[in-house]
Amino acid sequence: MVGIDDVARAAGVSTATVSRALSGRGPVSAAARDRVVAAAERLGYVVSAAASSLASGRTRAVGVVVPFLDRWFFSTVLAGISDALVRQGYDITLYSVSADPAERRRVFDDHLRRRRIDAVITIALELDAEESASLRGLGVPIVAIAGPNPLLTTLTVDDLAVGRLATTHLLELGHRRLAHIGADAVIDAGSTVPSLRRRGFEEVLAEAGIADARFEPADFTIEGGSAAATRALEAADAPTALFAASDEMAIGAILAARERGLRVPEDVSIIGVDGHELGRWFGLTTVDQFARGQGERAADAVLAELDGAEPARGRGTLPFELVDRGSTAAPPR
Repeated sequence: MVGIDDVARAAGVSTATVSRALSGRGPVSAAARDRVVAAAERLGYVVSAAASSLASGRTRAVGVVVPFLDRWFFSTVLAGISDALVRQGYDITLYSVSADPAERRRVFDDHLRRRRIDAVITIALELDAEESASLRGLGVPIVAIAGPNPLLTTLTVDDLAVGRLATTHLLELGHRRLAHIGADAVIDAGSTVPSLRRRGFEEVLAEAGIADARFEPADFTIEGGSAAATRALEAADAPTALFAASDEMAIGAILAARERGLRVPEDVSIIGVDGHELGRWFGLTTVDQFARGQGERAADAVLAELDGAEPARGRGTLPFELVDRGSTAAPPR
């Protein structure tokens, strides 16, 4: 088996230089690094993860905690995290948690502590004070995507502004009978992202003097969006526009409208949120929140802290923009 000594002899440098060149830690001239990399590739040398961990005190593994694995937003954010970390030689240890208190305690108080990890990224988790304290007690960098938390480095989209932007777009087109598909005012009262998007919808309508907006709760799936849209469109005074709090629900709404023989956007306008890849095929107007980029930004923040940057406690704002693909238009006369 080829060892670090073999690479050092082939490159004409010390073993310490080989270690610095291949780990990316410590000063090495460009010429020496090129010779080391070329020698390692020629000899088929692979850095031992165990040896690297012992030498650096790091496992080169980052724990990622998510509430769902089978939904587009979470899998896309996760892909962005993975891309950024793998480029720097880090692995991902994945933890999925539900709303069950016992399961959450096992993850935060047991699993994360038993596994040696260098940092933690959470995706759209509402963390209570005990869970936040447990994470901080790990003594490693923590970055949260969404779920604003003043105790942690948090990256989040301004979801109130997202809701306002989508609703303003519909009002500017001339719609006055609107329905929102998303958060249930009671059940989801503590769920930051859905409730903020709904609040943005409510605020803009109130400012426009519209008091009879319709709300249909749904579960952020295509099926849920379809069922909610069907209820809204079957009403006697059906809305001329639907604002769904996710693209998957908006796609479900488009399918529901088609099943009723309605044209989008000639008979009913539909707008979503996310930037889902399927949105392009459905011609869906959306507020793109650049999910993959969120994952990359979170990974970059973790890597920066691992390299010595000070934690940015509080909230960092992520970009979003309206993408008009044609599923919204002026209401029918």
